[in-house]
Amino acid sequence: MTERHKDRPWLMRTYAGHSTAEASNELYRRNLAKGQTGLSVAFDLPTQTGYDPDHVLARGEVGRVGVPVSHVGDMRRLFEDIPLEQMNTSMTINATAMWLLALYQVVAEEHGADIAALQGTTQNDIVKEYLSRGTHVFPPGPSLRLTTDMIAYTVSHIPKWNPINICSYHLQEAGATPVQEIAYAMSTAVAVLDAVRDSGQVPPERMGDVVARISFFVNAGVRFVEEMCKMRAFTRIWDRITRERYGIENPKQRRFRYGVQVNSLGLTEAQPENNVQRIVLEMLAVTLSKDARARAVQLPAWNEALGLPRPWDQQWSLRMQQVLAVESDLLEYDDIFAGSHVIETKVGELVEDSLAEIAHIQELGGAMAAVESGYLKAELVSSHAERRGRIESGEEKIVGVNCYESTEPNPLTADLETAIHTVDPASEAQVVEAIGRWRATRDEPADGPAARAPAARALDRLKEAAATDANLMEATLECARAGVTTGEWSGALREVFGEFRAPTGVSSAPVAVPVEEGSDLAGVRHRVELTAKELGVGRLRLLVGKPGLDGHSNGAEQIAVRARDAGFEVVYQGIRLTPEQIVSAAVAEDVHCVGLSILSGSHAELVPDVLARLRDTGAGEVPVIVGGIIPAADARALLAAGVAAVFTPKDFGITEIIGRIVDAIRTANKLAPQGESR
Repeated sequence: MTERHKDRPWLMRTYAGHSTAEASNELYRRNLAKGQTGLSVAFDLPTQTGYDPDHVLARGEVGRVGVPVSHVGDMRRLFEDIPLEQMNTSMTINATAMWLLALYQVVAEEHGADIAALQGTTQNDIVKEYLSRGTHVFPPGPSLRLTTDMIAYTVSHIPKWNPINICSYHLQEAGATPVQEIAYAMSTAVAVLDAVRDSGQVPPERMGDVVARISFFVNAGVRFVEEMCKMRAFTRIWDRITRERYGIENPKQRRFRYGVQVNSLGLTEAQPENNVQRIVLEMLAVTLSKDARARAVQLPAWNEALGLPRPWDQQWSLRMQQVLAVESDLLEYDDIFAGSHVIETKVGELVEDSLAEIAHIQELGGAMAAVESGYLKAELVSSHAERRGRIESGEEKIVGVNCYESTEPNPLTADLETAIHTVDPASEAQVVEAIGRWRATRDEPADGPAARAPAARALDRLKEAAATDANLMEATLECARAGVTTGEWSGALREVFGEFRAPTGVSSAPVAVPVEEGSDLAGVRHRVELTAKELGVGRLRLLVGKPGLDGHSNGAEQIAVRARDAGFEVVYQGIRLTPEQIVSAAVAEDVHCVGLSILSGSHAELVPDVLARLRDTGAGEVPVIVGGIIPAADARALLAAGVAAVFTPKDFGITEIIGRIVDAIRTANKLAPQGESR
């Protein structure tokens, strides 16, 4: 038998980080020892949205969904004893990407590394933050400037670094079809490349170097044949755009370079053991085809719909990749789909439809204009609502959720309290205390009584540079070296650039589930109308609130749209609100129910605060319901604290949830039951 050449495996990562820089550093070193070949850093929400851990909006969020990094001292501890010059580090960071890259570079310099040798990626795609993930800070124009400045800087100083990772991953989780995923990601890439070209910071002859460092971060769902075709379509469209629009002749520079995390929000709380085969199928979608194979893969853990995975759960996901790469013969063959007429037909359809949508977005003025107008967000909300409608009707099957629901007792979840990792609430207090000490001790003695401290001087220079068209990377590096904090850096730019609240897409989303006579939604709508009549009001009013920094608004948006279609007047102000703001809106709008959506784990801190503030304002009788990734023990605690109902990912029937909201309103107002919710 002829011995075949075996391709080098893709980079293997796990997305990780929690609690503190020290705890995350220990986790990274353990994962590397297990054979992981790259790092993927998860930052907590305050770091992602430009707040220090002692800011009011950071309460309950510190170290929950990632590691808090507030200054260069935290970054030192995060990468202690990890050779950065030998590492390939991916950082999931967007609005504050320039800041985190500056901190990374400063620590690498302290390690004695040649920064020109650093390899890795900053996600840095702000468009999808406006559409799906919600960690944006600044308006589109200044955000695009930060990205442009970073790209120009890295091409000259850190040439092996990917300064942007354009993400269609989060678009799929927000409801995007494969065509929308491709079209919206490519439109974002065009907006970024146009901005770099037009900035004059990169000579025309070096645009090929810019294109060569653009990478993508893609989602892979369980329809793995379609997903694999999507990746081949991505490859063809990128090659065409970079050749025709930017004149890139070198095929190596036109190569579509992408990493993958397979679909986390497609994992189910019901029968979570099924998530293992889902993850494997989704991994195959981005590895089977050599011509469109991912360059880096990170897999979620089987229990992510239940809570934060433990190290053992992450190890299991890493071993899935290693078995495929090491034990199978996949890497010994050329593309096994070459010449397939089935694959070619599907890829051709995706290419044609995606190019048509890209052209439409360009007619609207490009990706940034389509964000500001609300077009992209409304399209995603609509697509997501249609998919949810198909799941609820049974047209789209999910094993263990709307079919094959009977199950044996699950030994993996027999003890739910130990089936997930929990973050010690005391760690937040430690981090808050630590940043106070950092600010108090960071500044060297000033040069005379009138001189300003180094951090203050660096922030002044940052604001001065931001008011011009200067590249902001050098001023940012000066801030990093001076001990400026994440919140201070972002706050200085907020003063110059302002903040941005993205369109919610709720009001413009079309009806996805028709109110047909005899349908479940028609029955709930009738109950809504009767309850409003009994209370003597025109319409029931529901406030949908997103307290804290969790920007994953998909669930909140779908509740808002369905409640609207059921006859509610819906008050939805978008993401990133304090409990005080939510209660003020509830009182001002005289709502009949408050619905809170939290996926970040901050529910234990923020929900009781909302309840207490409602009582203090005399609105304690208004029922509060909560939805999110909420462990069973936490759900029991919330109900004991006075929450009327708790919904988790297993509660996939949105119309049923709306019916239970009506039940909660009737109970709170001492109205007679109408019968079981449909």
